Amino acid sequence: MKYFKRYAEQKLKRLAENFSAVLVNGSRQVGKSTLLKHVFPEAREILFDPYFDEYRVKEDPDLFLNNFPPPLILDEVQYVPELLSAIKRRLEKDKSPGMYLMSGSQNLMVLKTVSESMAGRVAILNLEAMSIGELYGSDNTTGWLNKYIEDPFSLLLLKSNEHAGGSMVRNMWRGGLPGIIEKPDDLVPDYMKAYVETYLERDIRVMGNVQDLADFRRFLELSAALTSQEINNSEFGRELGYSGKTAGKWLGLLQNTYLWRENQPYHGNTIKRISKKPKGYFSDTGLICYLLRISSPESLISSTMLGSIFETWVLNEITRQIINLPLSPRIYHWRTNGGAEVDIILEIDGKFYPIEAKSTTRLGKNDIRGIKAFRDTYSTAHIMPGLVVYAGDKLFRIDDNTIAIPWNCIF
Repeated sequence: MKYFKRYAEQKLKRLAENFSAVLVNGSRQVGKSTLLKHVFPEAREILFDPYFDEYRVKEDPDLFLNNFPPPLILDEVQYVPELLSAIKRRLEKDKSPGMYLMSGSQNLMVLKTVSESMAGRVAILNLEAMSIGELYGSDNTTGWLNKYIEDPFSLLLLKSNEHAGGSMVRNMWRGGLPGIIEKPDDLVPDYMKAYVETYLERDIRVMGNVQDLADFRRFLELSAALTSQEINNSEFGRELGYSGKTAGKWLGLLQNTYLWRENQPYHGNTIKRISKKPKGYFSDTGLICYLLRISSPESLISSTMLGSIFETWVLNEITRQIINLPLSPRIYHWRTNGGAEVDIILEIDGKFYPIEAKSTTRLGKNDIRGIKAFRDTYSTAHIMPGLVVYAGDKLFRIDDNTIAIPWNCIF
C-alpha cells in the first residue's frame, strides 16, 4: 500500500527527540501504526490483542521489557495497561529520548491508574483521519488553517492556490480513513461494514460493558444522524428506550474511542439568551454515510443530511490541520435563542475566529448573518475576519470582514 505523507510527521519526530515515550492516540484505522513505522523504521513493532496475550505482558510486564529493548513501537497499548506502570519504572531510571513509541485507539488518560502512571512522562499526539491535502498528496504540510490564524487576509494574496481533485460529495461520502484511499467506490461500504463490526467487537465489547451490541449499534446510527446538532442526552435515551444517563455513558464511549467530539457553546459576557448545549460531531463523514445508509455520492446530494454532513466535514478538516499549530485553539459554537448562529469559533491568543460551513456554490450577504450577529453581540472582543468554507471553487472577499474559501483549497 502506498504511503501518504501526513501532517503529523514533523511533530512526531520532534516529540520523540525530546520525550522518552510518545503516545499517538486516535480512532481505529486513522493510520497510527503506519505513521509510527514510517517515521521510525528502525524500531521493532509489537501489536497487542484484547483476547490473546501472546507475550504474557499482563502477567509479567517487566520480563517483556527485558526481552524487547527499545526503541519499541507498542501498538494498541490500551489492551495491556499493566505495561505502562512498568514503562514508568524504566523511565525513572533512563530518560533517553524516543524509547517507547505507543499507539492507542482508546483515551488512556481517562483511566485513573494509567494517567497517574504516565503523567508528565509521555508526550501525546492526537492523530485524526486524513485531511483533503493529505489525501491528494499536497506538498504543503500545513494546510490553510495556519495561514488563516496568522493573518486571515493573507489567504487572498496567495496567487497560485490549488484545489484537491474529485467532487465534494464524493470526498464526503468516502471520508478520510486511509484504508479506503485505494479502494473503488463499490467496495467502500464493505470496508465501513468491517470497520463498524471490528469497532463493536474489539472496543465496545471489551471496554464498554455493553450488554446488547445491537442496541449500541442503533445508538451509533442515531449519533450519526445527529452529527452537527446540539446534544441532549435525555433525547438520545428516549429514542432508544434508555435513560439519559445511559445515553451519556455511551456518548462517553464514542468520545473515548475518538469517534465523536463535542464543541461547547460560547457564552461571553452578554445578556442575550444564548444556547448552552454542546454540538456533537462524528469523526468521519464516510462512516456517517455508511451508518445512515447513504449508498452513493449521488444519493448524498439529495439527502436532507447534506448540510449537516458538510459542516461535520469542515470541522473535521479544521481539527486535522490543528495538529500543525504550536497550541491548539479552543473550539466553540454559538447560537442565540433568536436563531443567529456561527458553526465554529476558534479562540487562541485572546482572538476569536468565526467560521461558517455552507454546502452551496453561491454565497451572498445572507450567508454571513451569523458572523455579523456574533461580531455585533461581542463588540468589545477581538474578533478576527470571518471565514466561510463553501462548495464553490473561488477564493474571494464577501465583505470587509469575511473571506470565502473553497472546500478543497490546498495552497
